[in-house]
Amino acid sequence: MDKKNNTWGDTPIFGSRQMKEPAPAEFIPEHRTPAVIAYQMVKDETFPQTQPRLNLATFVTTYMDDYGTRLMNEAVGINYIDETEYPRVAVMCGRCINMVANMWNTPEKGDWKTGAVGIGSSEACMLGGVAAWLRWRERRKSQGKPVDKPNLVMSSAYQVVWEKFCQLWQIEMRTVPITHKHPTLNIEDALKLCDENTICIVPIAGVTWTGMNDDIEALDFALDDFNAKTGYDIPIHVDAASGGFILPFLNPNKKWDFRLKWVLSISTSGHKYGLVYPGLGWVVWKDKKYLPKEMSFSVNYLGASITQVGLNFSRPGAQILAQYYNFIHLGKDGYREIHSNSMEIARYCHARIAQMPCFKNYSAELENPLFIWYMDPEYDRKANWTLYDMQDKLMQKGWMVPAYSMPKNIEDMVVMRIVVRQGMSRDMADMLLQDITDAVEELEKLQYPTPSRIAAQKQEKTKGKVYTH
Repeated sequence: MDKKNNTWGDTPIFGSRQMKEPAPAEFIPEHRTPAVIAYQMVKDETFPQTQPRLNLATFVTTYMDDYGTRLMNEAVGINYIDETEYPRVAVMCGRCINMVANMWNTPEKGDWKTGAVGIGSSEACMLGGVAAWLRWRERRKSQGKPVDKPNLVMSSAYQVVWEKFCQLWQIEMRTVPITHKHPTLNIEDALKLCDENTICIVPIAGVTWTGMNDDIEALDFALDDFNAKTGYDIPIHVDAASGGFILPFLNPNKKWDFRLKWVLSISTSGHKYGLVYPGLGWVVWKDKKYLPKEMSFSVNYLGASITQVGLNFSRPGAQILAQYYNFIHLGKDGYREIHSNSMEIARYCHARIAQMPCFKNYSAELENPLFIWYMDPEYDRKANWTLYDMQDKLMQKGWMVPAYSMPKNIEDMVVMRIVVRQGMSRDMADMLLQDITDAVEELEKLQYPTPSRIAAQKQEKTKGKVYTH
């Protein structure tokens, strides 16, 4: 080894000492490892994993074209927050916020719309929630009322970030159970949970559990009447992590966004159907007046005064470039074509799954390019296997198709989900469906129950299983 140049000469990588020793797990190694060997060690750690495009569990983008990927690679060292060094990245971020706001029919005038970039929709959700909480607190203080018991209302099919938000900010989370009769937010029950301490109601456009949309227009109409009767001023924050980039292109006439009176903020995930690799979210407010001043923080130690809205300070700039690139490159037509293809492939899979006698789809129609299904009750009672066994079979072929139990009140129902994204072709769908068919044939040959079936049978004995849907 040439220690001066940290090279390995002619020694093969797999003939090196490091390749016959365990990878470091507890302590930083005392000595350097040549870059080529360190690279191979890290690369090999990921070798057994599912290939990203075969991961149908994730909503996150797993494919970008060569130019988008190149832009991100070239900008991997950019810290977005340093606007003095990277002022054009800040400008592009502002342009993206403008485009997202206008995509959601903002009524706000002016050159720059009111919004913020986040590291994923989780940060964007938290920013929307914090703004609603601060506005509620300020209103209560101005009325001389206590501010110690805020609450938030949404369905039990929430994404975990909302549980984190309520826990961290000590806000009571009031959930409306989803049921077989009401698979999305039950508006009447949601309003029953509201009171003077409700900071906002959070409907979901693109529920991760089911792929369905809450009826936001109906909620807005009912909330308008409710606020008028009670004198409350309860707003709506829309969690549109997935639907925020689906509805504008595939159902542009549907009112769910800023066209509705009580929708004051919306969050989405740029790294989902915004088609950018992981690490990007957006939140937009209907008007600057709905973004509390306390949420803007300024520092001047980066060479100039920097004002920022966000839970994180340093953040990658590469994803912002990629989002702006997508907007320029794809345009509305491109987004529409990609998402239309995803919907068509999802509908194709949905129809084929419905034809399999052992399965039933959860919903008759698709609102987003994803869906769930469960085992036919009659078939399920006689089967020696469960959907968890199906998940394992598909993993052996490289697919990640998750099996999971539904939220409280219908937790006895176990489902599987397919999320179709850019990068999923009809040919890949056919391969998946064939692998599902083959897995069913193998599982049907089992003479004895699998461990997951035995566990399910024990659970059924302790509490009745509901199959009605």
